[in-house]
Amino acid sequence: MADVSWKMLELRARTRRSGSIYEPLKSINLPKPEGESLWDKLDHYYRIVKSTLLLYQSPTTGLFPTKTYGENQKAKVHDSLYCAACAWALALAYRRIDDDKGRTHELEHSAIKCMRGILYCYMRQADKVQQFKQDPKPSACLHSVFSAHTGDEVFSHKEYGHLQINALSLFLLYLVEMISSGLQIIYNTDEVSFIQNLVFCVERAYRVPDFGVWERGSKYNNGSPELHSSSVGLAKAALEAINGFNLFGNQGCSWSVIFVDFDAHNRNRQTLCSLLPRESRSHNTDAALLPCLSYPAFALDDEVLFSQTLDKIIRKLKGKYGFKRFLRDGYRTALEDKTRRYYKPAEIKLFDGIECEFPLFFIFMIIDGVFRGNPAQVKEYQDLLDPLLQHTSEGCPVVPKYYYVPADFVEPEKKSPGSQKRFPSNSGRDGKFFLWGQAVYIIAKLLADKLVSPKDIDPIGRYIPPEDQRNVSMRFSNQGPLENDVVVHVALIAESQRLQVFLNTYGIQTQTPQQVEPIQIWAQKELVKAYFHLGVNDKLALSGRPDRPIGCLGTSKIYRILGKTVVCYSIIFDLSDFYMSQDVMMLIDDIKNALQFIKQYWKMHGRPLFVVLIREDNIRGSRFNPILDMLAAFRKGMVGGVKVHVDRVQTLISGAVVEQLDFLRITETEEAPIFKSLEELDLPKHSKVKRQSSTPNASELEQQPDVNINDWKNKSTYEILQKLNDCNCLASQALLSSILLKREGPNFITKEGTVAEHIERIYRRAGSKKLWSVVRFAASLLGKLVDSLAPSITNVLVQGKQVTLGAFGQEEVVISNPLSPGVIKKIIYENCHLQDEREAVVQQELVIHIGWIISNSPELFSGMLKIRIGWIIHAMKYELKIRAGDMPAKDLYQMSPSEVKQLLLDILQPQQQGRSWLNRRQIDGSLNRTPAGFYDRVWQILERTPNGLIVAGKFLPQQPTLSDMTMYEMNFSLLVEDMLQNIDQPEYRQIIVELLMVISVILERNPELEFQDKVDLDKVVQEALHDFQKDHSSSKGAGKQDDMTAFYNTHPAGKKGTCSYLSKAVITLLLEGEVKASNDDPCTIS
Repeated sequence: MADVSWKMLELRARTRRSGSIYEPLKSINLPKPEGESLWDKLDHYYRIVKSTLLLYQSPTTGLFPTKTYGENQKAKVHDSLYCAACAWALALAYRRIDDDKGRTHELEHSAIKCMRGILYCYMRQADKVQQFKQDPKPSACLHSVFSAHTGDEVFSHKEYGHLQINALSLFLLYLVEMISSGLQIIYNTDEVSFIQNLVFCVERAYRVPDFGVWERGSKYNNGSPELHSSSVGLAKAALEAINGFNLFGNQGCSWSVIFVDFDAHNRNRQTLCSLLPRESRSHNTDAALLPCLSYPAFALDDEVLFSQTLDKIIRKLKGKYGFKRFLRDGYRTALEDKTRRYYKPAEIKLFDGIECEFPLFFIFMIIDGVFRGNPAQVKEYQDLLDPLLQHTSEGCPVVPKYYYVPADFVEPEKKSPGSQKRFPSNSGRDGKFFLWGQAVYIIAKLLADKLVSPKDIDPIGRYIPPEDQRNVSMRFSNQGPLENDVVVHVALIAESQRLQVFLNTYGIQTQTPQQVEPIQIWAQKELVKAYFHLGVNDKLALSGRPDRPIGCLGTSKIYRILGKTVVCYSIIFDLSDFYMSQDVMMLIDDIKNALQFIKQYWKMHGRPLFVVLIREDNIRGSRFNPILDMLAAFRKGMVGGVKVHVDRVQTLISGAVVEQLDFLRITETEEAPIFKSLEELDLPKHSKVKRQSSTPNASELEQQPDVNINDWKNKSTYEILQKLNDCNCLASQALLSSILLKREGPNFITKEGTVAEHIERIYRRAGSKKLWSVVRFAASLLGKLVDSLAPSITNVLVQGKQVTLGAFGQEEVVISNPLSPGVIKKIIYENCHLQDEREAVVQQELVIHIGWIISNSPELFSGMLKIRIGWIIHAMKYELKIRAGDMPAKDLYQMSPSEVKQLLLDILQPQQQGRSWLNRRQIDGSLNRTPAGFYDRVWQILERTPNGLIVAGKFLPQQPTLSDMTMYEMNFSLLVEDMLQNIDQPEYRQIIVELLMVISVILERNPELEFQDKVDLDKVVQEALHDFQKDHSSSKGAGKQDDMTAFYNTHPAGKKGTCSYLSKAVITLLLEGEVKASNDDPCTIS
């Protein structure tokens, strides 16, 4: 009897172990009951996962190889992550079964092993993380490919495009998803600080061009990285997911929480929305956007933009066998030369129409359909996918990586797209599996068969159905409609008690720093100092958060730091060394902009707390009334269209967002860091506030020097010093000091210290007297650089524009990727002060203004692809001339910064009616503004111009342009702008733009015509001008042959309009060549 009992126990134990990690696959031989049970369904998928995925997982690192055959196996981080997600998804399904025979544990730990394997590979490259934080360049990034069995590096950055923000972001996203489901992946504080440093790297995704999902960067495959929507979107999703997340899960404490810079996240959100529906400059659209827009990232909040982008992907890339990755993708086509890493110029034209099609993206569309509750979409793509699947000899489904057109079928396929049969790249029987495809297929099948739910594999709620989206953030997500009617809480802080008493007489209630105690008021730079301690790890040689300013959203939260409660004032209230801060109207404008920005982008529970710091200097002289008006608006509850509620800091704290900075843990032996809070000015309470120490705007006379620079340039240093001592005019002092500075250097001693110190004093005095021309001249001599110059340029670049710096009519430097402040300063001071020193600082002013305007009102820059700062200044000077009429024009350099900004806004508005056509063309030409569809029309012209176009000596060839590019891509538009770059007259540039539109319309209406020779646009304009002058000279007397003013001032439309003359010149040129034969020629009789 005992023997029988023992045998029964042994049998039970074996059954319990059957199919677990301890037994090989062949032992799984379970009896099947009638009707497929949950166990049977899961067992089917378990067998597939074991034989097509887990069989290839490295036993040492846990990574999954890209190729499942051969030696020297390499693992891509990106593909391995999807394999880990597949094992995890099946484990979630097995959690529904009570006696799972150890499979949940096995599958969960396969996922954990892979995630920790990637972490191990990454942590061995901690030095690269430290470098990348400071300078995000391809040579300093984490690698994306490792040896599958050792985790070693396999390619240098010169051999492979490792910079893939998407892979790093996907790792962080899946890390959060898996930990949220209960997996334990992060073990200690070293790993927590390392993950925090990865977040610092990902925060900059919005300004880091990378090589993207396909590892090739630009579509031309020439080794150049680009800013990709798919990478920025995944970064945005990862930052939302990991914000405030505890890496130790339920067992975590305060120091295992990850912090995200909310302003950095917001910049990624803005960048994504401005890039979409494009993927990048060269990729008009791309299938890589599917995992970004849908599972797993769900990165986009805007439903309209989502539909627009998805429709474009389906319309342009969907085929019978899957989606193309992107148009003209040569990857694994029969015509691709596999011996070369990069393509030759114009080579991508070869691949037009024969791009490989990837069934993988049908699977992503199935998953998207399940998440969005769209069974019709699920069925549509399942029906398309099923015929494409191959099967192993054991009957397991295999997803081919791609379907290709064999070499023999290439020509027929090009002639008749979709006519030829395509063949799969792998069948599974040859031991070749595409593991990314296998993994996503299993996830899709588990979802479609309802074995897991969307909530299971998305525990943090990345996807929120539109009807459930609320205008608040969940713990990990910032989804929700962008329309925001938030009320901004405002605390008014006076820097001294006597200022408080003074403001009180006007009915303005404020608090002083002492009155808000024990709450402390900090500048944002003190908060930056506190964040230096975040993520520090000496063992890994990782410093904390890089020295980056905290933006408006970050300073609108309340912080708990080392037992203190801290509120922060925005960077706009910092005392700046740059003269723009001396213009109180600029401060008022900045406050209104900041409130608008907070209203639009605040997405957290609780209200934003905006601290307005009022300094005594703000209310001196003529500055007082504008400040008083603004403070009165605060009291009324509406400032610049934003609802505000003003109250005491102590009252407002209860409704605010509190951020606990628990990473500042100080032991008894450590010295606590010292932070400087805002201190109250120690002034007698009832002493009088000096209000008249500042003058109204200075007269033009005061801004003019009473010495002539040419008279003094060649005089001796002694004479110049004598004059400098005797001279009271600040403008003259600045001029004489500039001669000494260039001749003797900044350290030359004068009566008032060194030359540099003397100029600094002139700068300060001129600022208090509002001598703006003198201020700008002195600022330029001192090489002043405005704060936030680099971020402002980045704001312009992420809108898909380029920036050029340099004076009008001089050489310009084109900026197409973000640069550091030092590099920008070098460009400005080498290229912008050749004609006038003041230009160097005015260009900085404009960059700051344009950065703000383009973020808040991008429509003002429509039709402007290149923001040419020197040309915009030229447009502003034109505008001043137009306004002056017959009187002398106002000097731009004598205007206050706020007046300069208003003038900029005026010229950016659509041109007012009633202006002469000369003036309109001068302004539009200076702004480089083009009509809608302009670049597409130039493409159509180029198709009918075999020998290309030339203007002002700049040639745009038909080939390789048409072979290299496609009609709607950004790079072609930039190439057209390059062609127009040499034109030196704004009004002439505008005539050339009108001419190109005319040519396009003529060619569109006459499909049988085409240009035979190179089209010289200058000659066409000259021909039109000649006809115009012939018509007008007889009636008005002969004018100068080369004077085009009357032509520029003529209305485009009508019988005697410029367009009629341009059309005549174009048709003459077209008819000089042969007319192209056409099958449907209406003149042909037989």
